[in-house]
Amino acid sequence: MKRMLLTISYDGTAYHGWQVQNNAITVQSVMCDALEQILKRKVALTGTSRTDAGVHAKEFTCHFDCEDTIPEAAFLRGLNGLLPPDIAVTDCKQVESDFHARYNARGKTYCYHIYNSNKKDAFKSRYSWTVERKLDIEKMNEFAKAIIGTHDFYAFSSSGRSVENTVRTISECRVEKQGDDVILTVTADGFLYNMVRIIVGTAVAVSDGRISVSEIPFILESKQREKAGVTAPAQGLFLEKVHY
Repeated sequence: MKRMLLTISYDGTAYHGWQVQNNAITVQSVMCDALEQILKRKVALTGTSRTDAGVHAKEFTCHFDCEDTIPEAAFLRGLNGLLPPDIAVTDCKQVESDFHARYNARGKTYCYHIYNSNKKDAFKSRYSWTVERKLDIEKMNEFAKAIIGTHDFYAFSSSGRSVENTVRTISECRVEKQGDDVILTVTADGFLYNMVRIIVGTAVAVSDGRISVSEIPFILESKQREKAGVTAPAQGLFLEKVHY
């Protein structure tokens, strides 16, 4: 028996997130169907995390166990041939038998894309949040610096969280403007349910002046979700990289 690690990318628009759900198409269910066609058996596929409906991934990792000795390059070609155009396997390699795609991850990097313009763009709606009013990048970066470090991010998570420990360590958070695109990049040892999207919504609220940077420590300490910003739409969020 050998353990294989797959690296995939996907456009999450058509899917109800990664994890298998009843009566819904998910990335995991589509991946399992393709693997079962190749391996001729049921496959237990374990992902590095759960992504929500509409969220995208440039680098998502998952593992499964396999007795087959199919050459990795041929296996990758065959698997991609069975997958729809919006899911791509970019790497396939054997790992140690005790490797775990989720528990071995040291952290993840997410990028959130905001289209900051009052001009409609037909190609932005699937992959960014359109905010027409001008955003203050300097204020947003002040907020980004304020949340770097180890904090209890209870106030920056939604009620659907599945964990009791809400303390996380953010090692990087920054906001950059590229033309009409504003991109927030955040790296942490882990993320709570909707945490990145609430961080983005709060950054926009700070830009608008509805929340001041000086309030951030009190919002964190309060553990009250309603004191933070809105939950930004799913389509602007990309899982950029998994760190092992």
